[in-house]
Amino acid sequence: MGVAGPFPGYAGRPPGPVMDRDEADRALARLGAEHEAIETSLLALQDHAGRRLLEGADLTGVTKERWAATEQSITLLWGYFDAYAGAIEAAREIRARRRFPNRDDLLALTELLRGQGVTVASTATRPDPSITGPARLSERFTLEELVARMNELYARSLDMVVASDSVWSALPARIDLLAAELHRTRSLAHSVGVRPGEHPAGDDLESITQELATLRVRVISDPLAFWLPGPGSAAPGGGRPDTTRYDRAARALDDVRREIEAVLAVRQDAEQRLVHLRDVLSRADRTLAEARSARGEVLAKIAASEVPAVSGPPTALQERLAAASEYRRHAQWHRLSPLLESLERETEDELLRARESLSAVTAPLAVRAELRGRLDAYKAKVARHGLAEDPVLIERYDAARRMLWSAPCDLRVAGQAVLRYQEAVAELLDVRRSSAPKDRR
Repeated sequence: MGVAGPFPGYAGRPPGPVMDRDEADRALARLGAEHEAIETSLLALQDHAGRRLLEGADLTGVTKERWAATEQSITLLWGYFDAYAGAIEAAREIRARRRFPNRDDLLALTELLRGQGVTVASTATRPDPSITGPARLSERFTLEELVARMNELYARSLDMVVASDSVWSALPARIDLLAAELHRTRSLAHSVGVRPGEHPAGDDLESITQELATLRVRVISDPLAFWLPGPGSAAPGGGRPDTTRYDRAARALDDVRREIEAVLAVRQDAEQRLVHLRDVLSRADRTLAEARSARGEVLAKIAASEVPAVSGPPTALQERLAAASEYRRHAQWHRLSPLLESLERETEDELLRARESLSAVTAPLAVRAELRGRLDAYKAKVARHGLAEDPVLIERYDAARRMLWSAPCDLRVAGQAVLRYQEAVAELLDVRRSSAPKDRR
């Protein structure tokens, strides 16, 4: 609800020469308009929704302390206003005595309108002296001073009322909306088995629920504890509600919601992911079986070679995969979700290790195959150059071939034999090139 701004300031001059009739009439007209503006502001403050809420609320903390002082200020404001209205009414009565006021009338009007002609008595409902100065039995004011005093009290009262109303208008509704979203998330979480004590997201939901309940009670009872005054702002109500705790709870709920959505995604594609895991694990098992078979072959066919051992089948992963299938069968999605994620990583790692083991075991066979290929390539090269009948090459080729095609094969010795054959081929080709006729041109 809107409230009028500060009261208009008194524009008259300080006491001095006696006012004439026209000056008195103009001052009374101005003060009459001023009186209406002040009354409008006070009535607006009286009817402000925030003030009515403060009157009926069970307040605590800083809001309780400031509202007690504000109530006294509002009471004093009305007392000042009554004195102000009484002074104007007295001035009007003096002016109404005669059409052309005499000097005594003008002196009385000058004192009322420009001098300290307004006396306000102290009352039991007066605020703390720190608000209005040292305690006195009565105070005398000029009308200008009285308006300034009312302006000060009005601004303080309005600031407290507007700040409280702003917090109440902003935070409880947002907290209620977040609580409704929390309720929906909890229902969804329970449907997939995410409950306190069984899943971290369930514990987080319980913590957020308690935080929102505590936050709402605190906001209702002590709104000023959640008010941040605007820097350098002197206007009543300058500032904004402090939403730090609310924002933190909202972010926590978003994190939980994403976790629940991940669990729901698991429920939708769990079977497909389980099939993929079985396939990857089966390929890893077949690869390890192939590596074990190859190791036996290498030990039988290759001599003097270090062949690494091959691990057994991935029994632990198979057991965990069986547990994942049980979780799916019993709709324990909150347990299945993290298990599937870890299994997907570990089965891929297991397949990679199986392939590396197969490569390491079959490395000697690959070396033998490479030597055989090199030997045959050099034999073809010898045939192209017409050296296939050379006895040295025939002897060295046969020696290398016997080593590479016999079991067990000593790769080190066979490699040296292939190298000797290569060197003999290279030597013969060099001799042949050096003995060829030169072009005399």
